[in-house]
Amino acid sequence: MIVEVLSFVFVLGLLIFVHELGHFSVAKWCGIRVEQFSLGFPPKMFGIRRGDTEYRISWIPLGGYVKMAGEKPEESEIKGEPYEFMSKPIWQRALVIVAGPVMNYVLTFFLLAGIYLFQGKAVVDESRAVVGSVLNDSPAEKVGLQPKDVVLAVNDSTVHSFQEMYNIISKRPGEELKLTLGRGSDTLNTFVTTSSDTVLNMKGDVEVVGKIGVSVDHTYEPMALAAAVSSGFAMTNYFGGMILKFLSDLITGSVSSRLIGGPLFIAQAAGQAAKEGLASLLFLAAILSVNLAVVNLVPIPVLDGGQLLFLAMEKIRGKPVSLRTRAIMQQVGLVFLILLIIFVTKNDIWRINLFGW
Repeated sequence: MIVEVLSFVFVLGLLIFVHELGHFSVAKWCGIRVEQFSLGFPPKMFGIRRGDTEYRISWIPLGGYVKMAGEKPEESEIKGEPYEFMSKPIWQRALVIVAGPVMNYVLTFFLLAGIYLFQGKAVVDESRAVVGSVLNDSPAEKVGLQPKDVVLAVNDSTVHSFQEMYNIISKRPGEELKLTLGRGSDTLNTFVTTSSDTVLNMKGDVEVVGKIGVSVDHTYEPMALAAAVSSGFAMTNYFGGMILKFLSDLITGSVSSRLIGGPLFIAQAAGQAAKEGLASLLFLAAILSVNLAVVNLVPIPVLDGGQLLFLAMEKIRGKPVSLRTRAIMQQVGLVFLILLIIFVTKNDIWRINLFGW
């Protein structure tokens, strides 16, 4: 549990810091006075003041904020000073708002490019079913499977890739299967009884699949700087596109809302990634960072996308949105966000009860 908590704090803290740093940096560049830079939501744990800004750590670690002078049109202390947020032209205010998601997108790129550069690109032999690792106390270990074994056939059905082998085994939970193995120059036959495991499909239904406890073998191919940068950029855009597709599929009902995870799910994933090594933890941080970037641009009033929506309405109307309209929209957005948090937490608890921690 300690690993999960520390990993969760590290990953979420990194994402929030970078996000708020985007808002902060562009606000300062635009000449806006930043009054508070907080990691976490109130109540305040501690803070220090440097110049006009108080830098603070707050107790609720599920977000952060940058408070700017004259940030909201309903604020009574707005004086029309040039350093106030509302005194700046719409394009500058839009830059301040969009800077947070952009920084998360940039963070994803740097993390992925760095992983490619220092670890290399994972390469899998797609022409053979080569065993990488064998889990302790798994069916595969019990019958003597070893790393680098090549599975040639399952129940006399020839397999040409690890995926083909997985497709056969996953459809036979709790069954005894005959495996034909290549080990060096020898060909061996063994029988293994698959374990039964529960998983969620894209419809949110629970399925029982067969497993024997092996992973695919892979090596890492070194990458030059230019190739690592190119791959990092391509994968950042790929994951961003996948998130947009997932959101679209949620709306159309093509995928289940049960697949949405919350804080407990992130803590589980962070803990598991940390156990696998720093590269796995940073890869998870990259995926979550691009998630944060895309989701924050959804036009819900309490998110950055909602603030951009207000600016678009101001541009069209020629004046800020009325206080009453803003208040109603923000209340609706806040209620929606609270309900979403409750829903994803319920999802997390349901998954923990079903699959365990």
